[in-house]
Amino acid sequence: MALASRRARCGSLMAAAVLGLGLLWWAAGGRAQEAEGPTITAATQACIDCHVQENITPSAIRDWQLSKHFPLVGCQVCHIPTDKAPEAVRNAPSTCKDPKVRRGVSPANCVPCHKQQGSQFSQGKHALAWVAMNAMPTTKMQPDVLIGGEKGCGGCHRIGRDEGKCDSCHTKHTFYAAEARKPQACQTCHMGFDHPQWEMYSTSKHGTIYATEGQKWDFSKPLRDWYADPYAADATIPRAPVCATCHMPEGNHAVRTAWGFLALRLPEKDSEWMGYRTKILQALGVLDQKGQPTERLQVVQIGNVARLTAEQWQAERDRMIGVCAQCHAPSVARGNLAKADQVIKESDKLMAQAVDIVQGLYRDGILPRPQNYPAHVDLLRFYDVQHPIEQTLYVMFLEHRMRSFQGAFHMNPDYQHWYGWAEMKRDLNEITAEAKALRAAKPQGRD
Repeated sequence: MALASRRARCGSLMAAAVLGLGLLWWAAGGRAQEAEGPTITAATQACIDCHVQENITPSAIRDWQLSKHFPLVGCQVCHIPTDKAPEAVRNAPSTCKDPKVRRGVSPANCVPCHKQQGSQFSQGKHALAWVAMNAMPTTKMQPDVLIGGEKGCGGCHRIGRDEGKCDSCHTKHTFYAAEARKPQACQTCHMGFDHPQWEMYSTSKHGTIYATEGQKWDFSKPLRDWYADPYAADATIPRAPVCATCHMPEGNHAVRTAWGFLALRLPEKDSEWMGYRTKILQALGVLDQKGQPTERLQVVQIGNVARLTAEQWQAERDRMIGVCAQCHAPSVARGNLAKADQVIKESDKLMAQAVDIVQGLYRDGILPRPQNYPAHVDLLRFYDVQHPIEQTLYVMFLEHRMRSFQGAFHMNPDYQHWYGWAEMKRDLNEITAEAKALRAAKPQGRD
């Protein structure tokens, strides 16, 4: 009885505190209002009372009170799916006494108030993250806890799950826009093995300026207002780019780049480079031995990980030059981006040489090709390849090639060289030596 009494009293105190904060929030807004101001709805109050009494997710109530949603956007607005929410959300089992409530929230519930952001997100690469992950040939072979359980790849690719997860960037239940504008909002997913953009950026000159001065910058200001007056001196406006500056200009939620995730584009005017590109695309299983598209091209198209028309690529490049020109001369921007393009070509040259060597081992019967492999080396199998030389090839492609070109675009020359280019050279040397040893070890007179 004492515990029940304490819980009831706690519920009353919480309700009073929430209502009091609501009145303060309303008054601080300086808006015309009735004497009592807006109040929490009865439905939301019922949620609060239950959560307090049952001691469930107190952080949700604390954070909600700090958000712009408080008190007018209550629990049920988000947690009771709309008719437009995907089936996975609508049909999920409820853990609440109210069977209409779902723990997961669909962006369909956010779109009525955030139409532009929802539309932009749906056209961008993050919206395709879940589909792209599951399109990989060996994803289904991994333990479900890593994928569906979101303790591995799924933990980051969830941003595209069930048509999108807004809280991947705008953490629940505050949903601060200012938080999402800071580069740390991106670091959980954009770090590590194949996409260490956080490490590259944070140790670049741009990142160093942010580290030393960023605490002075006002991230509550919308991105479109940062350089509204391009010649005005304002210590609260970032003097170096953060992730959102380049990848979300004016707050655009599409988040696209010219080269896409794998730095691949078709067609390529440079015939020499196209030769390297063809070998890589064959190793990805996107092109067959005759250079014709395969069914795997759909994986690239579905995941939007490559640019498949010159116009598509150029539009994104022009957009990026416009971003850079907010601080630099356009010629400087074009020059640096062109150098990074050249890094991709040089990296592709090394990659094509390595693919040729391993493919030769298959062709000559020295390295057995599993029956379920395509006609070429399969770079999309990642860590499920079977021979150490294939493992080296996959690491060369997905770790070191990525770091080589990403380091160039993120203005980090040391990262580009020692963590990317130099490692690719070492990979190629190891693959060459291992192939020579495998050929030498093959018994004479046998196929």
